[in-house]
Amino acid sequence: MCGMLPRTLILRAAGTNCDRETAHAFELAGSESQRVHINRLLEKPTLLDDYQILAIPGGFSYGDDIAAGRILANQITHHLGDALRRFVESGKPIIGICNGFQVLVKTELLPGAIGANQTGRQTATLTNNDCGRFINRWVNLCSKSELCIWTRELGASEPLPLPIAHGEGKFIPADESVRKELWENEQVAMIYCRADGSPARGEYPDNPNGSVDDIAGVCDRTGLVFGLMPHPERFVSPWQHPAWTSIRQSGGEGRGLKLFRNAVAHVQQVGAGV
Repeated sequence: MCGMLPRTLILRAAGTNCDRETAHAFELAGSESQRVHINRLLEKPTLLDDYQILAIPGGFSYGDDIAAGRILANQITHHLGDALRRFVESGKPIIGICNGFQVLVKTELLPGAIGANQTGRQTATLTNNDCGRFINRWVNLCSKSELCIWTRELGASEPLPLPIAHGEGKFIPADESVRKELWENEQVAMIYCRADGSPARGEYPDNPNGSVDDIAGVCDRTGLVFGLMPHPERFVSPWQHPAWTSIRQSGGEGRGLKLFRNAVAHVQQVGAGV
Protein backbone atom coordinates (compact mmCIF):
# COMPACT_ATOMS: atom_id res chain seq x y z
CA MET A 1 0.00 0.00 0.00
CA CYS A 2 3.08 2.22 -0.29
CA GLY A 3 2.69 3.41 3.29
CA MET A 4 -0.91 4.58 2.84
CA LEU A 5 -3.54 3.71 5.41
CA PRO A 6 -6.77 2.05 4.27
CA ARG A 7 -9.62 4.56 4.04
CA THR A 8 -13.02 3.87 5.60
CA LEU A 9 -16.23 5.63 4.58
CA ILE A 10 -18.63 5.99 7.51
CA LEU A 11 -22.05 6.46 5.92
CA ARG A 12 -24.43 8.71 7.84
CA ALA A 13 -27.95 9.99 7.39
CA ALA A 14 -30.50 11.91 9.43
CA GLY A 15 -30.83 10.01 12.72
CA THR A 16 -27.46 8.25 12.60
CA ASN A 17 -25.82 8.68 16.00
CA CYS A 18 -22.94 6.19 16.21
CA ASP A 19 -20.86 7.52 13.32
CA ARG A 20 -18.21 9.24 15.45
CA GLU A 21 -17.64 6.18 17.65
CA THR A 22 -17.40 3.96 14.56
CA ALA A 23 -14.91 6.33 12.93
CA HIS A 24 -12.84 6.32 16.13
CA ALA A 25 -12.81 2.50 16.19
CA PHE A 26 -11.48 2.30 12.64
CA GLU A 27 -8.83 4.89 13.39
CA LEU A 28 -7.67 2.88 16.39
CA ALA A 29 -7.53 -0.17 14.11
CA GLY A 30 -5.21 1.58 11.67
CA SER A 31 -7.53 3.12 9.11
CA GLU A 32 -8.26 6.67 8.08
CA SER A 33 -11.97 7.35 8.35
CA GLN A 34 -14.32 9.95 6.97
CA ARG A 35 -17.97 10.47 7.80
CA VAL A 36 -19.92 11.01 4.59
CA HIS A 37 -23.60 11.97 4.34
CA ILE A 38 -25.76 9.76 2.14
CA ASN A 39 -26.68 12.79 0.00
CA ARG A 40 -23.05 13.22 -1.07
CA LEU A 41 -22.90 9.59 -2.14
CA LEU A 42 -26.20 9.83 -4.01
CA GLU A 43 -24.85 12.85 -5.90
CA LYS A 44 -21.61 11.07 -6.74
CA PRO A 45 -21.63 7.25 -6.26
CA THR A 46 -18.06 7.06 -7.59
CA LEU A 47 -16.92 8.53 -4.26
CA LEU A 48 -16.92 4.92 -3.06
CA ASP A 49 -13.95 4.24 -5.31
CA ASP A 50 -11.78 6.38 -3.00
CA TYR A 51 -12.35 4.06 -0.02
CA GLN A 52 -11.39 0.49 0.89
CA ILE A 53 -13.95 -0.13 3.68
CA LEU A 54 -17.60 0.92 4.10
CA ALA A 55 -19.37 1.13 7.46
CA ILE A 56 -23.06 1.78 8.10
CA PRO A 57 -23.22 2.68 11.80
CA GLY A 58 -25.97 2.49 14.36
CA GLY A 59 -28.67 4.96 15.29
CA PHE A 60 -32.16 5.60 13.99
CA SER A 61 -31.76 6.52 10.32
CA TYR A 62 -34.65 8.75 9.28
CA GLY A 63 -36.21 8.06 12.65
CA ASP A 64 -37.04 4.48 11.62
CA ASP A 65 -40.41 6.02 10.69
CA ILE A 66 -41.48 3.29 8.22
CA ALA A 67 -39.43 0.42 9.66
CA ALA A 68 -35.95 0.26 11.13
CA GLY A 69 -33.45 1.13 8.38
CA ARG A 70 -36.02 0.88 5.57
CA ILE A 71 -35.65 4.38 4.07
CA LEU A 72 -31.86 4.29 3.98
CA ALA A 73 -32.01 0.76 2.57
CA ASN A 74 -34.30 1.94 -0.24
CA GLN A 75 -31.91 4.74 -1.12
CA ILE A 76 -29.02 2.29 -1.26
CA THR A 77 -30.92 -0.33 -3.26
CA HIS A 78 -32.32 2.01 -5.89
CA HIS A 79 -29.45 4.46 -6.32
CA LEU A 80 -26.22 2.79 -5.19
CA GLY A 81 -26.66 -0.86 -6.18
CA ASP A 82 -24.15 -0.84 -9.02
CA ALA A 83 -21.56 1.10 -7.00
CA LEU A 84 -21.84 -1.32 -4.07
CA ARG A 85 -21.67 -4.32 -6.38
CA ARG A 86 -18.37 -3.04 -7.73
CA PHE A 87 -17.20 -2.31 -4.18
CA VAL A 88 -17.72 -5.91 -3.01
CA GLU A 89 -16.44 -7.42 -6.25
CA SER A 90 -13.22 -5.48 -5.66
CA GLY A 91 -12.75 -7.37 -2.38
CA LYS A 92 -13.69 -4.44 -0.15
CA PRO A 93 -15.37 -5.14 3.23
CA ILE A 94 -18.68 -3.66 4.43
CA ILE A 95 -20.04 -3.66 7.98
CA GLY A 96 -23.48 -2.69 9.27
CA ILE A 97 -23.88 -2.26 13.03
CA CYS A 98 -27.31 -2.29 14.72
CA ASN A 99 -29.34 0.08 12.52
CA GLY A 100 -26.70 -0.53 9.86
CA PHE A 101 -27.45 -4.27 10.09
CA GLN A 102 -31.14 -3.50 9.71
CA VAL A 103 -30.27 -1.50 6.60
CA LEU A 104 -28.20 -4.32 5.09
CA VAL A 105 -30.88 -7.00 5.49
CA LYS A 106 -33.38 -4.71 3.76
CA THR A 107 -31.10 -4.48 0.71
CA GLU A 108 -29.56 -7.19 -1.45
CA LEU A 109 -26.34 -6.99 0.58
CA LEU A 110 -27.42 -9.50 3.25
CA PRO A 111 -27.89 -12.32 3.91
CA GLY A 112 -26.84 -13.55 0.47
CA ALA A 113 -24.86 -11.29 -1.83
CA ILE A 114 -25.54 -8.62 -4.42
CA GLY A 115 -27.00 -10.35 -7.47
CA ALA A 116 -27.39 -13.69 -5.67
CA ASN A 117 -31.04 -13.17 -4.77
CA GLN A 118 -33.01 -13.90 -7.93
CA THR A 119 -36.43 -13.95 -6.26
CA GLY A 120 -36.66 -10.21 -5.68
CA ARG A 121 -37.77 -10.77 -2.10
CA GLN A 122 -36.13 -9.96 1.18
CA THR A 123 -34.58 -13.15 2.57
CA ALA A 124 -34.37 -12.13 6.25
CA THR A 125 -35.48 -9.38 8.56
CA LEU A 126 -34.90 -7.88 11.98
CA THR A 127 -38.10 -7.32 13.89
CA ASN A 128 -39.37 -6.39 17.37
CA ASN A 129 -37.66 -7.97 20.37
CA ASP A 130 -39.72 -10.74 21.93
CA CYS A 131 -39.91 -8.77 25.18
CA GLY A 132 -41.62 -5.94 23.31
CA ARG A 133 -39.29 -3.20 24.51
CA PHE A 134 -35.98 -1.51 23.84
CA ILE A 135 -33.03 -3.30 25.49
CA ASN A 136 -29.73 -1.68 26.48
CA ARG A 137 -27.32 -4.10 28.17
CA TRP A 138 -24.21 -6.25 27.68
CA VAL A 139 -24.44 -9.67 26.01
CA ASN A 140 -22.03 -12.49 25.17
CA LEU A 141 -21.27 -13.54 21.61
CA CYS A 142 -19.53 -16.55 20.09
CA SER A 143 -17.92 -16.59 16.66
CA LYS A 144 -19.22 -19.32 14.33
CA SER A 145 -17.59 -18.63 10.96
CA GLU A 146 -14.10 -18.45 9.52
CA LEU A 147 -15.61 -17.31 6.21
CA CYS A 148 -16.43 -13.89 7.64
CA ILE A 149 -13.29 -11.76 7.42
CA TRP A 150 -14.54 -9.57 10.30
CA THR A 151 -14.80 -12.37 12.89
CA ARG A 152 -11.74 -14.49 12.12
CA GLU A 153 -9.60 -15.59 15.05
CA LEU A 154 -12.10 -14.35 17.61
CA GLY A 155 -12.36 -17.83 19.09
CA ALA A 156 -15.50 -19.95 19.03
CA SER A 157 -15.31 -20.97 22.69
CA GLU A 158 -14.32 -17.67 24.30
CA PRO A 159 -17.34 -15.35 24.51
CA LEU A 160 -16.99 -11.80 23.25
CA PRO A 161 -18.84 -9.33 25.47
CA LEU A 162 -20.48 -6.43 23.62
CA PRO A 163 -23.28 -3.99 24.45
CA ILE A 164 -26.61 -3.94 22.65
CA ALA A 165 -29.12 -1.09 22.34
CA HIS A 166 -32.09 -1.95 20.14
CA GLY A 167 -35.83 -2.52 20.01
CA GLU A 168 -35.92 -4.41 16.70
CA GLY A 169 -33.11 -6.93 16.91
CA LYS A 170 -34.83 -10.28 16.43
CA PHE A 171 -33.27 -11.93 13.38
CA ILE A 172 -35.68 -14.06 11.35
CA PRO A 173 -34.85 -15.86 8.06
CA ALA A 174 -37.62 -15.74 5.46
CA ASP A 175 -38.08 -19.52 5.59
CA GLU A 176 -36.44 -22.79 6.54
CA SER A 177 -34.41 -22.99 3.32
CA VAL A 178 -32.80 -19.62 4.03
CA ARG A 179 -32.02 -20.67 7.60
CA LYS A 180 -30.32 -23.87 6.41
CA GLU A 181 -28.33 -22.06 3.74
CA LEU A 182 -26.99 -19.57 6.28
CA TRP A 183 -25.55 -22.39 8.35
CA GLU A 184 -24.37 -24.53 5.44
CA ASN A 185 -22.59 -21.57 3.82
CA GLU A 186 -20.96 -20.47 7.09
CA GLN A 187 -22.85 -17.19 6.93
CA VAL A 188 -23.89 -17.28 10.57
CA ALA A 189 -20.97 -15.26 11.84
CA MET A 190 -21.93 -14.73 15.49
CA ILE A 191 -24.52 -16.07 17.90
CA TYR A 192 -25.70 -14.99 21.33
CA CYS A 193 -24.27 -17.31 23.96
CA ARG A 194 -23.92 -17.78 27.69
CA ALA A 195 -20.94 -16.64 29.73
CA ASP A 196 -19.46 -20.16 29.53
CA GLY A 197 -19.59 -20.12 25.72
CA SER A 198 -22.56 -22.45 25.33
CA PRO A 199 -25.42 -21.36 23.01
CA ALA A 200 -28.18 -19.25 24.53
CA ARG A 201 -30.75 -21.65 23.03
CA GLY A 202 -33.26 -18.85 22.67
CA GLU A 203 -33.40 -18.17 26.39
CA TYR A 204 -33.63 -14.63 27.71
CA PRO A 205 -31.51 -12.73 28.72
CA ASP A 206 -28.62 -14.53 27.00
CA ASN A 207 -30.57 -14.29 23.76
CA PRO A 208 -31.93 -10.80 24.38
CA ASN A 209 -34.40 -10.52 21.51
CA GLY A 210 -35.52 -14.02 20.50
CA SER A 211 -33.42 -14.27 17.33
CA VAL A 212 -33.82 -17.57 15.47
CA ASP A 213 -30.92 -19.92 16.29
CA ASP A 214 -29.50 -17.18 18.57
CA ILE A 215 -28.21 -15.38 15.45
CA ALA A 216 -26.57 -12.07 16.33
CA GLY A 217 -24.67 -11.42 13.09
CA VAL A 218 -24.42 -12.79 9.56
CA CYS A 219 -22.15 -12.32 6.56
CA ASP A 220 -22.76 -12.65 2.85
CA ARG A 221 -21.43 -15.49 0.71
CA THR A 222 -18.13 -13.70 0.13
CA GLY A 223 -17.47 -13.17 3.84
CA LEU A 224 -16.87 -9.48 3.13
CA VAL A 225 -20.27 -8.03 4.02
CA PHE A 226 -21.09 -8.37 7.72
CA GLY A 227 -23.95 -7.17 9.89
CA LEU A 228 -24.53 -7.53 13.62
CA MET A 229 -26.83 -6.04 16.22
CA PRO A 230 -24.33 -5.60 19.11
CA HIS A 231 -21.96 -2.61 19.07
CA PRO A 232 -18.25 -3.51 18.75
CA GLU A 233 -17.37 0.19 18.49
CA ARG A 234 -18.52 0.59 22.08
CA PHE A 235 -15.87 -1.81 23.38
CA VAL A 236 -12.60 -0.62 21.87
CA SER A 237 -11.15 0.46 25.22
CA PRO A 238 -11.03 -1.37 28.58
CA TRP A 239 -12.63 1.70 30.17
CA GLN A 240 -15.90 0.99 28.34
CA HIS A 241 -16.53 -2.38 30.00
CA PRO A 242 -18.30 -2.70 33.39
CA ALA A 243 -15.31 -4.76 34.61
CA TRP A 244 -12.82 -2.19 33.32
CA THR A 245 -10.51 -2.43 36.33
CA SER A 246 -9.63 -6.09 35.76
CA ILE A 247 -9.37 -5.66 31.99
CA ARG A 248 -7.11 -2.63 32.37
CA GLN A 249 -4.87 -4.43 34.85
CA SER A 250 -4.42 -7.29 32.41
CA GLY A 251 -3.10 -4.81 29.86
CA GLY A 252 -5.74 -5.63 27.26
CA GLU A 253 -7.68 -3.43 24.87
CA GLY A 254 -11.39 -3.48 24.25
CA ARG A 255 -12.07 -6.77 22.47
CA GLY A 256 -14.53 -5.23 20.04
CA LEU A 257 -11.56 -3.59 18.35
CA LYS A 258 -10.55 -6.97 16.90
CA LEU A 259 -13.37 -6.85 14.34
CA PHE A 260 -12.12 -3.55 12.97
CA ARG A 261 -8.51 -4.73 13.00
CA ASN A 262 -9.54 -7.79 10.98
CA ALA A 263 -11.06 -5.65 8.24
CA VAL A 264 -8.06 -3.32 8.08
CA ALA A 265 -5.69 -6.31 7.97
CA HIS A 266 -7.72 -7.89 5.15
CA VAL A 267 -7.48 -4.75 3.02
CA GLN A 268 -3.76 -4.45 3.69
CA GLN A 269 -3.15 -8.08 2.79
CA VAL A 270 -5.12 -8.17 -0.45
CA GLY A 271 -4.53 -4.55 -1.46
CA ALA A 272 -8.21 -4.09 -2.31
CA GLY A 273 -8.77 -0.89 -4.22
CA VAL A 274 -5.38 0.64 -3.46
